[in-house]
Amino acid sequence: MTHLLAPLVIFLIFAAVRSMRSNSGGSSSPAAPAPAGRAPVSFDAAAYGLVPREALDARRSGPPQSERARQESQELANKAWGGDWRAAAAHIKAAGTDWDEHWERFELLRAIAREDDAWLTKWREADPGDCDAAALEADLMVHRAWAVRGPGYASEVPAEQMAEFRALLPAAMEAAQRAALLAPENPGPWVVMVTAARGAQYQPDRFRPLWEGLVSRAPHHYEGHWQGMQYWCAKWYGSNEQMMEFAKRAMDGAPVGSPLAGIYLHALSELQERRSALPVGAEARQRLWAVADALAEVPADNDKVPGLRHLLAYYLGQAAMYEAAVEQFRLIGRWCGAQVWADQGDPVEAFHAARAAAVTKAGLKPLPPEERPTKNLDAAQH
Repeated sequence: MTHLLAPLVIFLIFAAVRSMRSNSGGSSSPAAPAPAGRAPVSFDAAAYGLVPREALDARRSGPPQSERARQESQELANKAWGGDWRAAAAHIKAAGTDWDEHWERFELLRAIAREDDAWLTKWREADPGDCDAAALEADLMVHRAWAVRGPGYASEVPAEQMAEFRALLPAAMEAAQRAALLAPENPGPWVVMVTAARGAQYQPDRFRPLWEGLVSRAPHHYEGHWQGMQYWCAKWYGSNEQMMEFAKRAMDGAPVGSPLAGIYLHALSELQERRSALPVGAEARQRLWAVADALAEVPADNDKVPGLRHLLAYYLGQAAMYEAAVEQFRLIGRWCGAQVWADQGDPVEAFHAARAAAVTKAGLKPLPPEERPTKNLDAAQH
């Protein structure tokens, strides 16, 4: 079987995350954001150290993988689809106890398995005691249940689909619990359980032991915290206040070099989705400054950073912290294919308009011609 992996990985992971943001109640989805304004035709982005509009690229939110990384992912997929599960097993084991890296590799194997999982079946049969294989099997069960449910709000999902969804999740939870027994130190099965808990209608007294099990193994696990934040948001089993407190605790406990502070930005997005007021005042501004400082310490090749910078630039603008927003736009460069801009219509126009507004409202003066980057070619060519 021949496949091309790169587009598949992007699509499947994006679709899975989007589908699991579905609401558990409510009569309708939130209204779409108002269309973005337009930047003045006279606005010269390059004069402020920004990539020119004509060089903006909405195909992605950040730089693409290196050719070597793409080739390695494709080779791994081809081996798996050819029946070689050992290559997949070696790939995830190589992450050691770097549990965020372990999860990224886990997501790659998930995407490969969702295209064709015969190799995973062979892996489970050949090594039934392997925790990663068992957790991956449980994770696929969760995602298949969500695929049955679909991305709509609960009131929009046909009764028969919802019934099937509810029936599938207990088996997935049990599979994840069995996987957890195979390697007690591995947080992967616990992330799967925390993910499944929302759809399985776990009330807080049943959810908390799962959460404690996860953070006792990986206190700063990014995906685990994203799923935990979803649980505590108002559309599931918490409230705006509980969600924000959860996000703040995650942010305050994040170690240097971790992107975990960005969970706070996702919590702001949840507020905005529900048309709830964003935090204001000195503490709210300080939180955004702290996120910016935290992201500055994260390795540049961390794949969470580009998307978080887009959210940060957007919320800095919402908080009237315009000069700080401009700095984020400079760091983002040419890539404008983030959801926060696409939700406003044309992502290129929305991104460009937000940059122009930030520059104008910050009262920045154009750089002297000799200090301007040459059309920001370095940023525009990568």
